[in-house]
Amino acid sequence: MKAQTPDNPPPERDIEDPPMTLKRALWVGVAALSFGIGVLGIFLPLLPTTEFMLGAVYCASKGSPRFEAWIRSRRYVGPLIRNWECERAISRRAKLVAVSMIGASALFILLHLSNGWLRWSIIALLAGVAAWLATRPEPTPDDERDSGR
Repeated sequence: MKAQTPDNPPPERDIEDPPMTLKRALWVGVAALSFGIGVLGIFLPLLPTTEFMLGAVYCASKGSPRFEAWIRSRRYVGPLIRNWECERAISRRAKLVAVSMIGASALFILLHLSNGWLRWSIIALLAGVAAWLATRPEPTPDDERDSGR
């Protein structure tokens, strides 16, 4: 059996949730909604994924530690969350996909929205988000992080 580390969280079935209250149920509901929107963000260009997944983890931590562990254990979002929480870093692949989708969205806006302030405001916003994403650091490799370098 693997040792439990931050990179290898315990299975979600081993974590017990306290009794459900209305407040906890609301946290879990918001976490589930945020997680669902984050999953849609994987496929829809203008919808962010990481922000909704971080929100889902935060809300789940308030309502259901088991749900939080389940989200963190997902193959596609677990590393994104871990990299952001530990280093405020985004992987090169995630940046490439995000900036490509933003570029596709900008092209769609240019082709389908009439020339005016709204069109150029959206393009400027998209360019700003793409620039911010592109300038985020990349996570350090796991072997360097584990050795404390």
